[in-house]
Amino acid sequence: MAKIGNLNKEGIVDLSKIKGSIWLDGEIIDWQDAKVHLLTHTLHYGLGVFEGVRAYNTPKGPSIFRLEDHTDRLFKSAETVSMKVPFSQIQLNDAHQQVIKLNNLTEAYIRPMCFYGSEGMGLRADNLEVHCMVAAWEWPSYMEPEAREKGIKVKLSSYTRQVRNPVSSAKVNGNYVHSIVALNEALSEGFDEALMLDAEGNVAEGSGENIFIVKDNVLITPDLDASLDGITRRTILELAKELDINCEIRKLKTEEVLEADEAFFSGTAAEVVPINSLDNKQIGAGGRGPITEQLQSTYFDQVRGAREANSNWHTLVE
Repeated sequence: MAKIGNLNKEGIVDLSKIKGSIWLDGEIIDWQDAKVHLLTHTLHYGLGVFEGVRAYNTPKGPSIFRLEDHTDRLFKSAETVSMKVPFSQIQLNDAHQQVIKLNNLTEAYIRPMCFYGSEGMGLRADNLEVHCMVAAWEWPSYMEPEAREKGIKVKLSSYTRQVRNPVSSAKVNGNYVHSIVALNEALSEGFDEALMLDAEGNVAEGSGENIFIVKDNVLITPDLDASLDGITRRTILELAKELDINCEIRKLKTEEVLEADEAFFSGTAAEVVPINSLDNKQIGAGGRGPITEQLQSTYFDQVRGAREANSNWHTLVE
């Protein structure tokens, strides 16, 4: 089983101490043997693509949520940066199931990644071998459990997202430098998360989440000009349609977030988490609003297999 090893002084899982197995280039290897050369191209330049996927325990057993959508996005990201993945989507989907089974996991966070090897250095990135890996481990919640009800404090970041840039909108390793510095800026000032604007001053996304607001019972989320096409975002929009919640996808201004009745982030890691304030200015009632609660509850029912609808979103690990 991919068990959590030692925790560091902040209480965060030390992934290097986990005992288990990882899928690498078509083979299952011991977790402790999963190493690359120091001159690995992606380590130096950030040119790689990845996904964040979750498996949930359902009445039918462990189930990977929207696996095919995640793998499809992984391949689209690779295509965006002209990276030729040496495995098929079916092979990578099977690898996800293998690491869940071999590590005896019932719930897990799964990280597939495609990256360049150490055959050469420089920006040309030619004649480099593409490697693929899939790892899975226990990661119960990205946010503190009480955040699901009380919400989180968000800071308007000083860092911005590019607009209408295909590479910036893909899930490319190097893109997340902006996310890391934005989040660390927020954390250093006592906030829980960051909200980034785009270069034109419109609301973009969180450090690793899409944003939604609710105003007058209408659910609103920014378009994808400067944000990731989130799988959880897609799920929320589809669930909202099923629940007869009116939705708008459009440009969003900071003032609209501050004047919203409700606001929340969505993402595979964060799941659905309310936003109670922006720059210490309370949003709505300052906690989880009724529409957020309805969508959050429906989302968790969906991922945990408690709904009959959308069964095609589940890949049972058998």
